[in-house]
Amino acid sequence: MRVVHQASPWRSLFTDDGTLKLSALTAPLSHLSTHLSSPLTSLADAHAWQLSLAESLVHYDLPAWRISEVISDHNAMLYRQAISLSLDEMRAQGWGEPPVDYCVLLLGSAARYESLLGPDQDNALIIDDYPDHRHVEIDGYFQALGERFTNRLDEAGIPLCRGHVMARWPMWRKRLSEWRAQLSIWSADRRVKRVQQTNILLDFSPVAGNPALAEQLAESIAATLPKASLFMHEMAALLDELPVAVDRFGRIASSPGLAAPHEQAVNLKQQGLMPLISAVRLLCVRHQRHEIGTRERLVALSHAAEVLTASQSDMLLAAFERLQQRLLDQQRYNKAGGHVADGWIDVHRLREDEQLLLKFDLQQIKAFVKQVRAA
Repeated sequence: MRVVHQASPWRSLFTDDGTLKLSALTAPLSHLSTHLSSPLTSLADAHAWQLSLAESLVHYDLPAWRISEVISDHNAMLYRQAISLSLDEMRAQGWGEPPVDYCVLLLGSAARYESLLGPDQDNALIIDDYPDHRHVEIDGYFQALGERFTNRLDEAGIPLCRGHVMARWPMWRKRLSEWRAQLSIWSADRRVKRVQQTNILLDFSPVAGNPALAEQLAESIAATLPKASLFMHEMAALLDELPVAVDRFGRIASSPGLAAPHEQAVNLKQQGLMPLISAVRLLCVRHQRHEIGTRERLVALSHAAEVLTASQSDMLLAAFERLQQRLLDQQRYNKAGGHVADGWIDVHRLREDEQLLLKFDLQQIKAFVKQVRAA
C-alpha cells in the first residue's frame, strides 16, 4: 500500500480572503511544544521526542540538511542542560563553583551540526591554565563534571562513545597549554594514530563555558598543522582508509570488510559521507580555513583560488545533501519499525532513479577524494 503524503502546511498559508494564517504553520509543531519546551521535561523525555520533531519537520518539506541542523541544535541544548544539572549537583554536594574557566566542546557531526537520529557522544573539555600544584584539585573537579554530564546524556539516550572520546577521560580533558603541546606532539611526524586523534579534534564547537578558550585552540591549530608537512601527508594517506562504496566498474558496492546487515546494504555514513567530510576537512586545514560544517567548508573552498571551482563545489554540495537525505529517510524508517538508526541504508528500498543518482554522487565523491589525495 502506498501512503499519500499529508498536505504541506505551506499550502494553508493564506485564508480565502488573503489573510496570512500563521496557525497553519505552527500546527505541525504545536503538539511538541509542551514536551520540548517545558522546564520540567526530563532529558530522556526531551530526547525521546526527537523522532517526532524530525517527522514534523519533514511535514514542512525541509531538506535533511536543515533537519540535521535542528536536531543538532536540540542535542546541543541537551548538552547544556546536562552540564547545568551536573554543576547544580556538584554545588549541592559541596564542590563549589568551577575553579577556573572552562569550555566544553562538541566534536564530530555534533560540532558540524550534521547530526541525524543516531549520534553517540563525542566531546572534549578545555580548562584554562592553572599552576601545576593545583592539578589534583582542579582536574578532579572537571573529571567529576565530565563523568556526570556524560552519564546524564547516556541515560537520556545519547550513548557514551565506544572509542572513549569524551571529557570524562584525560585524553580529551586538558588545560589550554596542554592542548597546544598535544597538537605539537601529534603533528610532529606521520604516525597513523596521532593523525586519527587530531582528525577527531579538528571538528569542534563550543557548547558550554567560555568560548574564548575554543577560539584560542582554533588559532593554535591554524598556526601549527599546515606547516607540519609529514603530518599533512599522512592525513592525506588516511583517505585511503575510507573507501567510497563504488567498485572499480563504478557500481554501488559495500566494502567486504564491513558487516552488512543484509545483501543490498551500504554503510552510507562510512563509505559516502565520511570520505567526503574527511577530504573537505583536509583541504580546509591545508588552506587555513576556519569553517567547521561541511556545507560551509565547501562554499568557502569554492572562493579560494585554485582549490575548488564553483561548479565542483556545487556538485559536491548537492551530493552531500542527497546522501544526508538518503540516510535520514532510512533512519526514520528504522526508528518507526523499532530498529536502530545507524549508518546503513537499504539500496533495495530506493527507486531506480534514486539508485542511479546515488551511484553518480558516490562516483563524484570518489573522484574528489582521489583528487585531494593526489594533491
